[in-house]
Amino acid sequence: MKKIVDYAKEVVAEFQKDNIPLLGAAQAYYYLLAIVPMLILLLSILPYLNIEAESAINAISQVIPDDTAEVFRENIVSIVEQPKGGLLTIGILGTIWSASNGINAFIQSANLAYHVEETRSFIKVRLLSIVLTLGMIIAIVVALALPVFGDVIIDLINRAVNLPSETVILFQFLRWIISVLVMGAILLALYRFAPNKKIPFKHILPGALLTAVLWQLISLAFSFYISNFGNYSATYGSLGGIIILMLWFFLTGIILMVGAEINVVYHRRNNDHEKKIA
Repeated sequence: MKKIVDYAKEVVAEFQKDNIPLLGAAQAYYYLLAIVPMLILLLSILPYLNIEAESAINAISQVIPDDTAEVFRENIVSIVEQPKGGLLTIGILGTIWSASNGINAFIQSANLAYHVEETRSFIKVRLLSIVLTLGMIIAIVVALALPVFGDVIIDLINRAVNLPSETVILFQFLRWIISVLVMGAILLALYRFAPNKKIPFKHILPGALLTAVLWQLISLAFSFYISNFGNYSATYGSLGGIIILMLWFFLTGIILMVGAEINVVYHRRNNDHEKKIA
């Protein structure tokens, strides 16, 4: 128990020293810039899945607050009801470039967490940002599609194949497990390659898995709180949805950095232990 307490104290000390709220706020800014092209990309796929616009909005509202979903209602209806192949291409290009700025901000934050300087070239860092962005897009598609659109997808399969009730229950359970595992796998890559430091995969496993679980839980908890207790529209009017979205991105940035700090402490402790043995 004492080891766990000491470990937690070290993580908190790193959290305070690196000013994680400030790093989370910086990431939130870039994530906000990336959200529109990312939505264009994700929603351009939905018409080909035969999912109705209202179903998409209702499903998204289960994860993000209602006010935030309403901000994107017009775009969601427009894109979902009519397939637009050109938008898919533009969305891919726009999302990759814009969202890579968000990953680039995380790379800089990870370097700060590990206390290392960025010595890689601009081109190498940008290419790394783009590759990690593609991975994050895949993770977000799975993380949102399975828990959020899982019922819709299972219903479509059930209509076509008439699945047994036991299989439907199994799918309901597996969609959450697969979502966390996929998010964890992408976070492993993010925590491994973002900092300008060679780190064994076993040293980043604790932070990646914890972040994957925390992101799912906090997203659902935040959505529940805003939908039932937080009335941001009364204070901010039509900007309420944007404010809520920024808060969600801010929490996401902090969660990512908490995972990084957990890995930093774990990596340092293991290195110190290996040096003592040597």
